[in-house]
Amino acid sequence: MEKEEKLKSGNGWLPASIIIAAVVLTVAWNYNSKTGTVSPGQINGDISNLEAEILPAKGVLLPVTWGNLGIQMIDAGVIDPEKFESIYSGRGGLSEDARQLLYEAKNSSIKMTPQNAGEILNLLWALGLGNKNDILENGEMASYGKDKIGNFASTGGWSLSKGGPMDHYSRHNFITLSNSEQSLLDKVSRGIYRPCCGNSTHFPDCNHGMAMFGLLELMASQGVNEDEMYRVALQVNSYWFPETYLTIGKYMAAKNISWDNVDPKEILGASYSSAQGYSRILKEIEPATYGGGGGCGV
Repeated sequence: MEKEEKLKSGNGWLPASIIIAAVVLTVAWNYNSKTGTVSPGQINGDISNLEAEILPAKGVLLPVTWGNLGIQMIDAGVIDPEKFESIYSGRGGLSEDARQLLYEAKNSSIKMTPQNAGEILNLLWALGLGNKNDILENGEMASYGKDKIGNFASTGGWSLSKGGPMDHYSRHNFITLSNSEQSLLDKVSRGIYRPCCGNSTHFPDCNHGMAMFGLLELMASQGVNEDEMYRVALQVNSYWFPETYLTIGKYMAAKNISWDNVDPKEILGASYSSAQGYSRILKEIEPATYGGGGGCGV
């Protein structure tokens, strides 16, 4: 992958692709909201049916055991619990599910819902950032130079640790992968994109990418196979980017392809889930609207 030009944004430097992608999406969004080629009335089925399929209100169980990872991350300083809780004080407080994942030692699977998706995002962001992994140390993040790794949104944007985020970047042995598990992580992370930028999870330069990276590490370490990793990743991305995947669902429905028949690997690829791929979808269909999702900050 060629190195990207970086532009100044806020308190640090970010890859140009992040900023440019945001502009592309904004332009595409405005264009299609006025001249979209397919209106909601032309889609087979009601959008509420797509919401039930893509964003089930009851949530989904992620096929991993969380155990005491929250406690480990607090002990290591990747998460400062006071800072973590403070960001939710104005959002109705930390949910009971998230509180258990943060403070309890015998957690089983993780249940993700529309309500706690942001909390799970931040927990997985901390895990992906702090867990020691060769991809972080020798992959695209490192290709910009060790002195600049801390300027990405996924690193410099993490403000909920004790000390600076780079005090924890790939420093802690929360999850140890075998050679085969690392190979699986390497393979799958290259195939999963997110619509806030143009990079795969192998280049986790924003919070969503780093959180997905942490989730993939967790799944690989616990024997989840490749097909299941893609399936789960699509569920998780859908909660993090609900309007994106509802729109993709509408696009597929216009082609008479139901959501339960889509190939998660294909949908998560660059043609649909990257900023560039999604902007192509927006040129063909009016975007769905949904009152949820979040940005690339804590």
